[in-house]
Amino acid sequence: MKTEPTRYHAMLIALLPALLLAACAQQRPVLAHYPAAPPVQPLPIRVAPVAPPDEVAPLLAYHQSLRKMTQGELLKELSGLLQQQRTAKITLQMGMILMLTRGSGDLARAQSLFDSVTSSTDPEAEGVRAFAQLLSSHCAEARRLSDVADRLASQLKETQRKTDQLNETLEALKAIERGLPVRPTSGGSAGAR
Repeated sequence: MKTEPTRYHAMLIALLPALLLAACAQQRPVLAHYPAAPPVQPLPIRVAPVAPPDEVAPLLAYHQSLRKMTQGELLKELSGLLQQQRTAKITLQMGMILMLTRGSGDLARAQSLFDSVTSSTDPEAEGVRAFAQLLSSHCAEARRLSDVADRLASQLKETQRKTDQLNETLEALKAIERGLPVRPTSGGSAGAR
């Protein structure tokens, strides 16, 4: 015997989805028994620093080209730089030329130019300041060595003059000795007695 769905069944079927939704809404999360996870911190992104443009390498290459020049070419190059607007780079180039010309006072002038770049507040000088300090200290050392060499050359010249004077005196004494009459030896008269 077949029974027809009763009204009760029909109502139950209609309420079933509502009951299921209500049951789901009242469930507690399963993770409530576990400790709360710490907040996730984003990992820092490591970015390689961008290297500033190398301002010293072109100056080193310029110095190498200067070393191949003759004194006349160096002076011509210096004359051309003197006509340009003075920047930190031009000032360093002028100093490098003066280091190689080695005229009277050129090392002191070169050191002065390098020191001006070292103490400059110009933003362009920032990239070459350490190089200017290096060149300035090189000039100071070269000047010191030049002074020592000059002093030693002067002492050598004075020593040579004294040596020549002593040699002349020695030769004069030898000439006097050769001009003296020969003395008889006293050994022959002592044997006769």
